[in-house]
Amino acid sequence: MQDLNDMLFFAEVVERGGFAAAGRALGVPKSRLSRRVAELEAQLGVRLLQRTTRKLSLTAIGETYLRHCLALRESAQAAADAVAEVQTEPRGTIRVVCPVTLAQTVLGDVLPIYLARHPQVQVDMEVNNRVVDLVEEGVDVALRVRLTLEESGSLVIKRLDEARSVLVASPALLARQGTPATVEEASRLDSVAMSAIDGAVSIPLSHADGREAVLQLRPRLIADDLLTLKLAVLGGTGMCSLPDYMCEDELRDGRLVQLLPEWTRPVGVVHAVFPSRRGLSPAVRSFLDFLGEYVPVCGNLLRMPAALRPDRPPYNAGSFSPP
Repeated sequence: MQDLNDMLFFAEVVERGGFAAAGRALGVPKSRLSRRVAELEAQLGVRLLQRTTRKLSLTAIGETYLRHCLALRESAQAAADAVAEVQTEPRGTIRVVCPVTLAQTVLGDVLPIYLARHPQVQVDMEVNNRVVDLVEEGVDVALRVRLTLEESGSLVIKRLDEARSVLVASPALLARQGTPATVEEASRLDSVAMSAIDGAVSIPLSHADGREAVLQLRPRLIADDLLTLKLAVLGGTGMCSLPDYMCEDELRDGRLVQLLPEWTRPVGVVHAVFPSRRGLSPAVRSFLDFLGEYVPVCGNLLRMPAALRPDRPPYNAGSFSPP
């Protein structure tokens, strides 16, 4: 049977550019490395390296073999990391960036549970709506809400939950301006929004029968905070598209009215973004696993009637488990 150590020795020699450098890195004599690689070539029946007095170069078959050796080394490291994770208690600081509304609702509810489970972990959370450069700013995890998952070769994405929105208005606004029956009529209502381009907002909508439309609005108030917009809607300033979990109670008790219920916005995705799976600290890995378990549960609970929800701080932080 082939000695797997020889494969790792071969990969190290290639990466270090020679037997001497590889020997120093591995703590193995140069002569022993040279002999082991020669024995590997003899066993395989092919030449992997072209040797000259000046340098080493890979043969064509050597390049193919190297790819498999590197994959083996990565798998071995992953196996060692997996064992180390089980044996290592999460500790240290996790730097997290989170949108304002998500921090004030879902994450604000579940963080006490995570911190109660892991007393050696500190969470340093920056709450804002800007897109951060994780690597440049030293961020471990960024939480984001987008209509589609981001594509990035350098970042890893973990899907957490869906983000649904509804069009809502106050009874006072509808009493003044009328209840719209069509998308065109809704476009005439006063509105509030998170952002606008040249003072206008375009909201894509899909009908239950397959039709599509775009709701065009010119908001009277623009604010980058959903809670501020919700308060403006409740005060009768204008209609708005809000996350469903933010207004379920108000819709039930009549303080808000859903507009055009047969029309829906595209469903967004709540997700976590982090630099790499390899080399994650036990604290960051445990935090990501926790978010994957609890964020969907908390989102569903926020959509329940208030009278049916568990008390907050939610779910007896140390003992709650998802249904």
